[in-house]
Formats: sequence, structure tokens, C-alpha cells
Amino acid sequence: MADICYNPSVSCHAQVHILKIYTMAVNKVILLGNVGREPDVRHMDDGNVCASFPLATSERAYRKRTGEEVPEKTEWHNIVAWQGVAERIERQVHKGSLVYLEGKLRTRQWTDQNNTRHYVTEIFVDQFELLKNPTGLPAEENHSDDNSII
Repeated sequence: MADICYNPSVSCHAQVHILKIYTMAVNKVILLGNVGREPDVRHMDDGNVCASFPLATSERAYRKRTGEEVPEKTEWHNIVAWQGVAERIERQVHKGSLVYLEGKLRTRQWTDQNNTRHYVTEIFVDQFELLKNPTGLPAEENHSDDNSII
């Protein structure tokens, strides 16, 4: 173990722990935004449920020190949810809803009939909170008994 301990001012045990942390990877996305269209919910023959929709997040406009105006910038994200989370989305989420979600990035690829390769990056939802429905009123069915909220 002494071979991997480089800093004499830090215990070897602490250095090994730090090295283990550096070998880990994190894939975590947190978004707060507005749903761009009614969620597309598919109930599959095998019992799986999948919901997908676009989510808009925006950076506010601002003025630089030079006086130059920087306009608001909206980014669109492809959101995908499965099973219990997808069922909650089907019941609660509509175009214009304000949602908070946590998930992970996934990229998939496919080749079309013209042999062109396509890529799409999506956020797979682990949990979400409905903050406002499209009417602007607070979400009524925000918390549920299922295990889709951690």
C-alpha cells in the first residue's frame, strides 16, 4: 500500500480513499423547467410504461458591463421516464407544467435506411416534482404513495 501513498502529510488510508473516489463516475442531471407539449405515454404489451416530453429551461437575459444586452437563452431537453414515474407523469403533467426533475443522461444511436447514423441525448428521470400545473395553480397531486419519489 505504501507504493500508492504520495503525500507524507496525509495518511495513506486517506489517500487510498481519495483514489477510490476519483475512480467513481457521476451521471446526475437536475432540471427545473416547463413542459413543451403534452407527454407522449406508451403502454407496451409487456406491461412497461414509457413517457416522453420536451422540457424547456431558460437562462435569463442580462446586461454585460459593457452595456451589451445578452438575450434570454432557452435550452430544450428530451425527457424520458419509465414505469411508476411515467404513470405519475401521465396523471399529473401537461403542456406548460413547471416540473423539477432529477435523472441521468443517456445517449442512444441508430442508423436509418440511408445508412446515416443518428444520435439523441435524453434525460432518464429518476424522480420528479410537479411544482405548478399549466393554469398556474400549485400542483394538487404533488406527492403520491408510490415509490417514484425518493
